[in-house]
Amino acid sequence: MVPSTLPTTEKTKTFIKEASYDFVQFDCTKLRGGFMVYENAKKQLEKAFSMLDIDDDVKEMISHPKRILEVSIPVKMDDGSTKIFTGYRVQYNDARGPTKGGIRFHPNVTLDEVKALAAWMTWKTAVVNIPFGGAKGGVVVNPKELSESELERLSRGYIRSISDFIGPDIDIPAPDVYTNPKIMAWMMDEYEKIVGHHSPAVITGKPISVGGSLVRDVATALGAFYVIEESVKHFKISDKTIAIQGFGNAGMNLAKILKDNGYKIVAVSDSKGGVYDKNGLDIDKLISVKQSSGTVSEYDAEKVSNSDLLELDVPILIPAALENQITEKNADSIKAKLVVEVANGPVTPEADKILYSKGINVIPDILANAGGVTVSYFEWVQNRTGDYWDEDTVKQKLKSIMRKAFYDVASINNVDMRTAAYMVAVKRVAEAQKMRW
Repeated sequence: MVPSTLPTTEKTKTFIKEASYDFVQFDCTKLRGGFMVYENAKKQLEKAFSMLDIDDDVKEMISHPKRILEVSIPVKMDDGSTKIFTGYRVQYNDARGPTKGGIRFHPNVTLDEVKALAAWMTWKTAVVNIPFGGAKGGVVVNPKELSESELERLSRGYIRSISDFIGPDIDIPAPDVYTNPKIMAWMMDEYEKIVGHHSPAVITGKPISVGGSLVRDVATALGAFYVIEESVKHFKISDKTIAIQGFGNAGMNLAKILKDNGYKIVAVSDSKGGVYDKNGLDIDKLISVKQSSGTVSEYDAEKVSNSDLLELDVPILIPAALENQITEKNADSIKAKLVVEVANGPVTPEADKILYSKGINVIPDILANAGGVTVSYFEWVQNRTGDYWDEDTVKQKLKSIMRKAFYDVASINNVDMRTAAYMVAVKRVAEAQKMRW
């Protein structure tokens, strides 16, 4: 469901509904500013540096984006006028391989936000040990104010503006907020027109008919599920009762997967409110209500706010909505034993310290939601080789990578899981950077 903060024009309701993707629940309008996001990313990196023996020159190199592009994209509108849109692409680090990261269309996109997300993608690809660096892109636009044909011209124009700096061996974009497989198909097609040959591996998250991978639509949720399965075993959590904040694509798919595997989900919420039932929610019915009414709050159960949901007495809490939801102001009220960050950055650095002191384990976003980029890597491999895998093969490969990544992180003692994840990721990037330097 597209958040209600963007006004809907009748001509684009259907298309934008189709644009829901793995991170659509992440509402940029509620960020505390791109600068704050970037500052949090820098704090996390600096903490990892303090735990590792890394040369100062390498630290300096991996503390800054390699390349920042800002482009002006002229688009011919349906009324015959021309409008200029601002676009960004940040390629943070490519020491371990071509950069990888999504493209978001949102009126609140900022350069600092894109820089932070590109940095996070660098650590995310490194923690699951796939041969990519990190990147991110964005266009400052309210896509719901555009017709489908205007969106297509904007999408193609963005690719023309950055085409010299992307490619299967350079930088591979993907969908993100308010972009979808259809938009990726337009972008791939435009790139192929420019280079004069087929190049499906230039972009991932495409429709199956033009080289997309099976499982990509549920990859973030499925990857998170594999991490949750290992977490409950590792931390000896016997009560599989869960609350989920955020019911976009990732949260919804994860709820269904968890329900099908014996977990009890007692609370969920979206931007309009939440519902709670101590005996467990009927997830199939809840999804039907969400799809028909646009909100889970129409489900017949006790109402709960987004903030109160975080403080429920449940063993497993999954923030799958917005950034900065657990802060120093409410961290002491969190009762869960395990917090799994399916959203990007829902726990602030200050809250991390409080949760760790309380014995609460936080599975960080760079690990918990890395299933999406991992299956994007599979798509890239399949495009490069022409060997396309069945659903079971993709799922098995994803499970293997996510389990290995979890235990790589969990094997580091005497630090919280986020610091451990950053230590694993930053060490891998630093070693690759040093070899090249």
